[in-house]
Amino acid sequence: MLLPASTCKSLARGGLILTTLVAPLSANPGTVIDSGHSAWILTATALVLFMTMPGLALFYGGLVRAKNVLSVLGQCAGVACAASLVWVVAGYSLAFKGAGGWIGDLSAIGLRGLTSQSVAAGTAIPEFLFAAFQMTFAIITPGLFIGAVVERMKFGAMMLFSALWLLVVYAPVCKWVWGGGWLAQLGVRDLAGGIVVHATAGVTALVLALLLGKRKGFPQHPHPPHQPVLVFVGAGMLWVGWFGFNAGSGLAAGGSAGLTLLVTHLSACSAALVWMFLEKVRNGKAGVVGMVTGLVAGLATITPASGDVGPLGAIVIGGIASLVCYFAVNLVRERLHIDDSLDVFAVHGVGGILGTLLLAVFGQSAFGGLGLVKPVREQLGVQALALGVTIVWSAIATLVLLWIVKLVMGLRVTPEQESEGLDRAEHGENGYTLES
Repeated sequence: MLLPASTCKSLARGGLILTTLVAPLSANPGTVIDSGHSAWILTATALVLFMTMPGLALFYGGLVRAKNVLSVLGQCAGVACAASLVWVVAGYSLAFKGAGGWIGDLSAIGLRGLTSQSVAAGTAIPEFLFAAFQMTFAIITPGLFIGAVVERMKFGAMMLFSALWLLVVYAPVCKWVWGGGWLAQLGVRDLAGGIVVHATAGVTALVLALLLGKRKGFPQHPHPPHQPVLVFVGAGMLWVGWFGFNAGSGLAAGGSAGLTLLVTHLSACSAALVWMFLEKVRNGKAGVVGMVTGLVAGLATITPASGDVGPLGAIVIGGIASLVCYFAVNLVRERLHIDDSLDVFAVHGVGGILGTLLLAVFGQSAFGGLGLVKPVREQLGVQALALGVTIVWSAIATLVLLWIVKLVMGLRVTPEQESEGLDRAEHGENGYTLES
């Protein structure tokens, strides 16, 4: 049985408990492609890629020191290219093909068997387009944990680790939640990646930061952003791109996409203002970098819940996101002295985990949500189980993969290279050239 396009978000993002949801996505040549839905997902695909390059690249690039800005841009670009190839060759098939509940198969290796007329099951869009849209999620997820180890991890090590990580961590979790796997069968809800994207990347970032160790001088000497303007511009691009990230995840144009876009925006606004208030109270000044950091925390937290909550719920979630993530940043950086350089775990990891749990409450009609099939306690249990398994798997797999990469090529640049800056040491270029 093929679900209508209006219900496709449930299939692709772990929605209702229906027998059709446990079947893997597959081509349906007999289904008519809808040009309106396809046009929106084409746009959303471009928006999600825009989040990584240039959005995330500029956001991260502005946060590091001037001598490392090109290294961050290079890692974002390199990971985007490598992830795209890995996804097409094997990642998509492992995540969305096969009847297994834990991992897919290689029946669509290299997108074999797909044609321009193939339609992704439960949708009215071409399967090539569905694969491309999902590819942009596979690009930005490893891009997120780059921020945990900037200024000290080898470029080649990041490239190899990210490629392996996509196959070992991302593809299985994607199968569990979005590909009709065992968590989807339990009724887990995650519209656009609180579990699949932010929890996996956040936990990986924390493990990376712990294993690679601190940057030279941390925490005694601060490493302030060298260019807050780039941070602001990158955050603005992330904000715009996030509309494709969340509102595109329904895989259809319509009322649900419109509401998802709205609640995404409202959560970001609420979070940015609360973060500014917290900084004003604590430091006496409302920083712009802090404001856009809160903005991103609000976006990350609303991501899993954006298909279930209403406008007022989104505003509350954004406020809670800023409160929790703000204190998580201080805990990780100032109390535990963990050098998660760009606060990936505290913002993306904690935000994604928080949003995944909060949707069980604010998705209920009594709290202004669209109404969940399961009551709060039952839905919360499913969400917590999904998070627990994902966190454990991400941590263990990351440790194993880092051990492998360390044996092959090492992980960290030399102290001399770190002092020189990775722009020159790794790429032989300067981010800024001052001429007399």
